[in-house]
Amino acid sequence: MADNTETAIFLGIDTGGTYTDAVLWSERDGVIAKAKALTTRHDLSVGIAGAVERIVEETAIRPADIRLVSMSTTLATNALVEGQGGRIALVMIGFSQADLEKADLKTALGSDPVVFVPGGHDVYGRPQLLDTAALSEALPNLAREVTGFAICAYFAVRNPEHEIAVRDLIRNVTGLPVTCSHELSAKLNGPRRALTTVLNARLIAMIDRLVAATEGFLDRSGIHAPLMVVRGDGALVTAAFARHRPIETILSGPAASLVGARHMTGLDNAIVSDIGGTTTDVAVLDKGRPRLDPNGATVGGFRTMVEAVAMRTFGLGGDSEVSLDDNAMAPSIKLGPRRLVPLSLLAANHGESVLAHLERQVKAPNVGRLDGRFALRTGVPAQLSSGLSKSEAELYERITSAPQPLDRLLASISQAATVNRLVARGLVHVSGFTPSDACHVLGLQDNWNAEAARYGAILYARRKDGAGRSLCDTPEEVAHRTYDALIRRSSEVVLETAFAEDELDGPETAASPLVQRALSGDGRIAGVKLAIDRPIIGLGASAPVYYPAVGAMLGAECVVPTDTDVANALGAVVGQVRVSVEAHVSQPAEGVFRVMAGEVLKDLPFEEDAIAFAETVLRQQVSDLALQAGTDEGQIVVSRNISAATVEDQRKFIEAVLIATASGRPRIVH
Repeated sequence: MADNTETAIFLGIDTGGTYTDAVLWSERDGVIAKAKALTTRHDLSVGIAGAVERIVEETAIRPADIRLVSMSTTLATNALVEGQGGRIALVMIGFSQADLEKADLKTALGSDPVVFVPGGHDVYGRPQLLDTAALSEALPNLAREVTGFAICAYFAVRNPEHEIAVRDLIRNVTGLPVTCSHELSAKLNGPRRALTTVLNARLIAMIDRLVAATEGFLDRSGIHAPLMVVRGDGALVTAAFARHRPIETILSGPAASLVGARHMTGLDNAIVSDIGGTTTDVAVLDKGRPRLDPNGATVGGFRTMVEAVAMRTFGLGGDSEVSLDDNAMAPSIKLGPRRLVPLSLLAANHGESVLAHLERQVKAPNVGRLDGRFALRTGVPAQLSSGLSKSEAELYERITSAPQPLDRLLASISQAATVNRLVARGLVHVSGFTPSDACHVLGLQDNWNAEAARYGAILYARRKDGAGRSLCDTPEEVAHRTYDALIRRSSEVVLETAFAEDELDGPETAASPLVQRALSGDGRIAGVKLAIDRPIIGLGASAPVYYPAVGAMLGAECVVPTDTDVANALGAVVGQVRVSVEAHVSQPAEGVFRVMAGEVLKDLPFEEDAIAFAETVLRQQVSDLALQAGTDEGQIVVSRNISAATVEDQRKFIEAVLIATASGRPRIVH
């Protein structure tokens, strides 16, 4: 790298569900400037441009002075939490229908099509007969119904040749994106690999749009620097790398926030809680480093094989849907997991028409179940609407880019389920009352339209409890109850994470009567107090609004850093590139040691030769991968784990696993 790296200016971008953040940073000067703009899902480049242009104008820095651009995003995480993504087809090679019942694979697939193909390999990489006749017959129709394909073959991590053959067939016939399971994980457990591959295939179009929008904006702006993306383990990779493996960007935003939290506070031990519009992400910082989850990241209820920070993600944020527990006589307020467009934000963007409809509903003599709800298109490309049912297509045709009140749009309450399915496909936004609106009513926020927020609170206050009484007497009361619900739930998710780190059942322990009594401050004979052994770092634009109260409820020190609102964008530019590859050596027969490393399969007569060959292959593979991932100075470390047994005083080789890791700072333009 050049000698003047200390003064090189880096641009960090974080594209979240609600806001896009940008920060200019250098090693010598730290944060030079920062800005926010609303995320524009119909055209992500608009939100990116809004944030970046503001800080470039503020600092008078020339675009050519920017030497590296790095980006984190919560879009992939939010999509999985909200059950969104493109419609894909799964090709299972060598598996049976029964395998869909494992690892929540059937749940993740939903109504997406599956094709079973004979083939696959055994544990030593020996093939079964591959027969693609049924797949070839189905491909022309599938090409019109899906946005991409996921392929998982039996023991593909030992020999990926069948996945490669089927991938080439699908690409030749359809031209659509294809994800192979062996590209994402070297671990056994076919159904979980298939699940990870399905989620990756769903996310490709979304991440591709994000990268394309960013690259397009950078090019138009004269910023000709490498573009990096933060992975879920906090490492940086090139945009091209992330485009092919978008699943690795789940927890990208939270991972970047951990890096940013450590950088901003200097704290080695803390609980980091990052609240956004859609999710709250909580992790424990221990001895200066976030712990990686050895079992793979869990997002949206699905356990993937993606290596990521041990982060617990909850569908809780400033834009969470506010709903009522209708099963109780005195219904309590529930938050999330779905994100709504806040009414205050909708009115800020779309003006008087939103206020007019809200005023009409407030003046109506009777409460409607659809009051305070609007629908509008997200603006995604037309091809992403493929595969809709007749009723879904008809309703989608009537929904426009301008918000329409649901009480006028829908012919019946039952059609609300159709709207929800369009939301799940990422085609439609629903707007309604959220904690962000409650904060506008209470004067804790003032960045959007407070009048629309107040109308939304009035409509919510008029809802009936089990006895037919209004939920609240005033809009301020419903706003306070919503705010308090978010503080209470935020405290619970911090405790869930802390208990889980202590190897307890997090959700069950946090829900126990004693813990709930402690959170309520219930002053009975047996009072209970909670203690956390480290401070809480509150991150996110709304953290100053909520997290001092969370710290007070938990009796813990709460630190909200000065640049907490751009923690993710800052974390995106202070990380390193890090990639790993894995090889296995087995002994399928006496005197035969089989090396399986990616697409390399080779038999050697001696154990030492096989392990040495595996290491040589791995060093070359990880070096090539590090270059693709964006570093020219990758430092390589190889670990060996050799399993052997002693039988009748004779050593018996079982298996060897070698992992090569390369890490280094990203390359910058000189």
